[in-house]
Amino acid sequence: MPRSLADLTDDLLHQARRAGAGAADAIAVEGRSILIGVLNGALEQAERSEGVEIGLRVMVGARQACVSASDITPGTMADMAERAVAMARLAPEDPTIGLADPAQLATGWDAGALDLIDGRPHPDPATLEQVALRAEAAAMAVPGVSQVQVATAGFSTHRMHLAASNGFSGGYGRTGHGLSCVAITGAGTAMERDYDADGRTHAEDMAPPETIGRTAGERAVQRAGAQKPPTGAWPVLYDERTAAALIGHMLQACNGSAIVRGSSWLRDALGAQVLPRGLSITEDPHRPRTSGARPFDAEGLPTARRMIVKDGVLTGWTLDLATGRKLNMPSTASATRGTGAPPSPSVSTIALTEGDKGRDALLAEMGTGLLITSLMGASINPTTGDYSRGASGFWVRNGQIAHAVNECTVAGNLRQMLMTVTPANDARRHLARVVPSLLVECLTIAGA
Repeated sequence: MPRSLADLTDDLLHQARRAGAGAADAIAVEGRSILIGVLNGALEQAERSEGVEIGLRVMVGARQACVSASDITPGTMADMAERAVAMARLAPEDPTIGLADPAQLATGWDAGALDLIDGRPHPDPATLEQVALRAEAAAMAVPGVSQVQVATAGFSTHRMHLAASNGFSGGYGRTGHGLSCVAITGAGTAMERDYDADGRTHAEDMAPPETIGRTAGERAVQRAGAQKPPTGAWPVLYDERTAAALIGHMLQACNGSAIVRGSSWLRDALGAQVLPRGLSITEDPHRPRTSGARPFDAEGLPTARRMIVKDGVLTGWTLDLATGRKLNMPSTASATRGTGAPPSPSVSTIALTEGDKGRDALLAEMGTGLLITSLMGASINPTTGDYSRGASGFWVRNGQIAHAVNECTVAGNLRQMLMTVTPANDARRHLARVVPSLLVECLTIAGA
């Protein structure tokens, strides 16, 4: 009879103690996924993966080491523990490593309240193929679409269990449904493409495949005849599809790892104004049916709602236990980890305050400038916040979309850019990062 994930983590801790570890934590992850892709009305791609991975972190005094494996036999787990302890004895000392105090650990959590598991029967490959075919057919039915690059549908299920020698033991699971379609208009050097996609924990929340395909096709057709925009300083509106990337740069700069290294353009901004007044960034790990939701973090600490930015003011860093100790601050229960590395801080689900106007109203306010619907590449100085990214989208003239644009670069300084943002009210609330379209007052655009 297969052992449970909890049994696997208990066995790893037992082996760690036998090998001489002073403290340890163990993680076991089980995942299954199916991905089906279609092209020209026929099956193009079929992938299936499943397996269990285990990871062990051991501490010997102020030294630590991590090992992982996909073999869950008793002999392998014993070898893992012995090798990890031997590695830890050779590792450099770090007085900030260590497990949580038992009084800090999460208790009485309700993973079911997060509603992360779809109780319906899992879709089989044939069902996923039909879903992808429906999306492809809807895209091809849009006048002006020359081909569909790919349409894919997938399903995954994921479970994890974490246990530590400080007494913590807990786990939870989640499911995921996904569908995407990439449509193309034109041919040769005049070819343009765009996409649409949806991803949910529950199948009943998914957009219909016909909607995904039609939207991908319509977006691609709108890009026909794209040209470079003029070079100069112009206002820029980040479409909702790209705005989360802009806020993501701020979240990276607030990460405790960057603050400890001194490599963050926000390193001296704690308690300072970083967004316009009235705007806040809230992290809520308990938002139901969200891909980033979690009842506890990767060190067993209870997660909770917190304000990263409140009324425009930066209120705190994103910390795990080790980075918090380095900064003499408590953890924000933000630890994440894989099976082969120690915990590191990361945000879960965030939301930026929305405005009271739609995207079209912001376009009208912008007058003339650039609407960004796609970003590529990135050149960002993590210390100064100097920002440069490739972009494509639409040129806006007199508040109206004039034509599609491509092959341009937008540049500025993140600290200055974020102080001028105006949010729309079009954020999709089921995403892990709920960020509406964002109007930035002025960026340098390099185009024609």
